Amino acid sequence: MKRVYYLLIFMLILSSCTEKKKPEYDKLQISGLTAYEVHDKILGMLVGSAIGDAMGAPTEMWNRDSISAKYGFVEKLDSMVREVSPEGVWVPNLPSGGTTDDTRWKVLASKFLLTQSSAKLKAKDFAKHILSQYENYTEEFASIRDTLPESFESINLKLGWLQEWAKVSVPFLENSLVGYADSLGKFYGGEMVCAGLLYAPSIGSYFPGDPEYAYRQAYSLSIYDIGYAKDITAQAAAMTAAGMKKGATPDSLLAALQKDPSNYSRSRLVGRTANVILQNALLISSESKKLDSLNSGLSAESPALVAAFEDLDRRLQDMPFHAGEIWLQTLTAMIYADFDFMGSLIFLVNYGRDNDTTAAIAGGILGAYYGFEQLPDREKQQVLEINKSKLGIDLEQVAQELTAHMMTK
Repeated sequence: MKRVYYLLIFMLILSSCTEKKKPEYDKLQISGLTAYEVHDKILGMLVGSAIGDAMGAPTEMWNRDSISAKYGFVEKLDSMVREVSPEGVWVPNLPSGGTTDDTRWKVLASKFLLTQSSAKLKAKDFAKHILSQYENYTEEFASIRDTLPESFESINLKLGWLQEWAKVSVPFLENSLVGYADSLGKFYGGEMVCAGLLYAPSIGSYFPGDPEYAYRQAYSLSIYDIGYAKDITAQAAAMTAAGMKKGATPDSLLAALQKDPSNYSRSRLVGRTANVILQNALLISSESKKLDSLNSGLSAESPALVAAFEDLDRRLQDMPFHAGEIWLQTLTAMIYADFDFMGSLIFLVNYGRDNDTTAAIAGGILGAYYGFEQLPDREKQQVLEINKSKLGIDLEQVAQELTAHMMTK
């Protein structure tokens, strides 16, 4: 299987080298990773995120009691019975493996990276990429020639998905400082939403083994974030990049969070809020585990898990997709589960709130860390098949194209 993938990637790389000298086979490496290893980790990021998204999608925004009553203790993918929405599923009642905007954002960001010719990413190019996608949707809307409601339903979902983003993109591209500040202040009602966290793992995967540079580039693209959400976005990218280094460990993932190129730690009176979030995640995990004398770990009966959930409850924000809340839950889950892939997702999905987003972020980071080959077989095959057949999202093709682009840029 590995030889087949390697051959496919190598052929893609060679075919993409138009007007360039074809690279030598033994020099196809990035940060000590071969082309196959880069592909394995990029596909791991995309599919790992999609698994988390798909596990949380049936119960997105539910509380724990509702999740337990309907699904019991969630440990695997399940079908979803829910209506369509711009940020949610675009096809109703999807089978197990279906995904939401959390996967669409990883793909959109990955395709943006294909447009970049250097390692220094351009925020205006990113804004153009998002606005162009929105404008494509408006053209699709304008091309409808009948008046049947169902003709407009699908395109309205697409327009709704990027509507808020387009409002920010336009003044940013026009260099209108006042207009950009005003539109950003009204982005999703002016709340500190987890905008950049939706695409941060894709950005981090573009810089394997270089968490500080990944931080800087993700920070430059955090133009839809407010306040310390920009720092959190960059941290998620840095963790992803750290996980893609050969020989990475959980400690090296956490070490990536200590990098502070934007100097948030120097903020007078406040300091770095992201550091407080990390310390709270470490504290919740360590204190709750003291109650687990039977080592029951991740089960509905675990007093440790109940304690961790209750501690997170005491730190909730007013809205479930607040960047600080999302990041605290994501870090706590990974630390509590000792960075186990399925363990982290099980923690997050059963906790509830915006659980498809938290699980998608953790899945993206850990998917890059473990690589596609080490992800659970049943889950990864389900999300690959359903995303391609039902949603038109070919995660394997995206990974192949991004790998080829990275190896030759």
